[in-house]
Amino acid sequence: MKRAQSTLQISQLRSLALATCLLSIPGLTLAQDNEAQAQQILEGIQNGERVELKLPDPEEQLPLEDLRKFTEVFARIKDAYVEDVSDSKLLESAIKGMLSDLDPHSTYLAPKDYEELEESTSGEFGGLGIEVGMENGFIKVISPIDDTPAQKAGVQAGDLIIKLDEKPVKGMSLEEAVNLMRGKPGTVLTLTIMREGENAPIEIDVTRDVIKVTSVKSRMIDNGYGYVRITQFQAETGRQFRDALTKLEDEHGSDLDGLVIDLRNNPGGVLQAAVETADVLLDEGLIVYTEGRIQSSRLRFSAKAGDLMAGTPIVVLINGGSASASEILAGALQDHERAVVMGTQSFGKGSVQTVIPLDESHAIKMTTARYFTPDGRSIQAKGIKPDIEVRPAELTELDSQPFFTEADLSGHLEGEDEEKARKEREQNEQAQESMANRDYQLRSALNLLKGMHILSGNRKGDRQGNNQ
Repeated sequence: MKRAQSTLQISQLRSLALATCLLSIPGLTLAQDNEAQAQQILEGIQNGERVELKLPDPEEQLPLEDLRKFTEVFARIKDAYVEDVSDSKLLESAIKGMLSDLDPHSTYLAPKDYEELEESTSGEFGGLGIEVGMENGFIKVISPIDDTPAQKAGVQAGDLIIKLDEKPVKGMSLEEAVNLMRGKPGTVLTLTIMREGENAPIEIDVTRDVIKVTSVKSRMIDNGYGYVRITQFQAETGRQFRDALTKLEDEHGSDLDGLVIDLRNNPGGVLQAAVETADVLLDEGLIVYTEGRIQSSRLRFSAKAGDLMAGTPIVVLINGGSASASEILAGALQDHERAVVMGTQSFGKGSVQTVIPLDESHAIKMTTARYFTPDGRSIQAKGIKPDIEVRPAELTELDSQPFFTEADLSGHLEGEDEEKARKEREQNEQAQESMANRDYQLRSALNLLKGMHILSGNRKGDRQGNNQ
């Protein structure tokens, strides 16, 4: 009986000590930011003295019944759980629970998670190469990253992962699932996925590798028309984007007639990188602003003078895998009427996460604000709606036999600059065959740019010269 009483007293003392500690945590103090009072409480309890508490407004008080319930559960687990659990383990689990129950993007970062987050923003990390989230207890692929094992194996945005090897993911936390997906390069992980339009699960074998993400890729897709693909927003993306545009114009030998910015399956990344990228193309005005409860989360980002492309027509491609920072860029260019947004509706992640270090190896990633486009649109759970909706499609040429023209007739009169025109036509056909003809959305963007270029009057002088 004495042993039972002793155990009960220890539990009560532990609960009291834990409650006292909780009362002294910044933000949870009975008197906000009153460290002196918290110290007085601790000293009074230690000396057995009667301590009078100065309570704040009743609406700001801690829910004491809930706090008692928490300490009671803590004590019950310590005393009765089938295995011994350390205090630090229980408190860490409580922290994880507090954050994970807020929203899918808030989480506790243990040393390994903190390190992996820093790696992903720098552009090199280990794993499969997919951006994932939680949906109905399953792992949802937000987007596969370009040139990674997952993308090469055929994983698609929107896939629901239901098993990792033989382990069902139902009931796993996102952290647990991500840890299983990461592993030694060269090892194989079998993903069992459900895909829209498929009646049965699909198994995809993915070989883990060190993921090195190239944030910005660029090329010419037709004579005078450039293409820039942004796979993910990293710390250096803004600078790399500016360099890519300069390189394209140098290759062309003059200003571009049009530009396609491909943000499809771009899961986002660093907010500042999206702002810097938008600033390259905007001459003035608001790019994005954020609203949160604390002053530091209320930010406004505006463009500095100078549009690098000097008004060149732009088409931005988006889809359901375009999220977060990519939606910021698309929304800013859309609101400023600086680009035509084409494709399908984006993912709809309109919240900002702040990484708050707790010490050298631990941190929390917490949603602190919502972001809004220059016109005040919140994208959270809505996404960016394209100006022109173009769904992915396979392009099939209906007429496989080309028409003959005057130039094909034997002995025809040669036209002016015929040889030069023939070479340009062949180059254009090769360029389109290599990219645009395989990608219906990209081909639609290119055709739109050509139409915008013609209507802008840039070829008016050419047509007049040909008619003289």
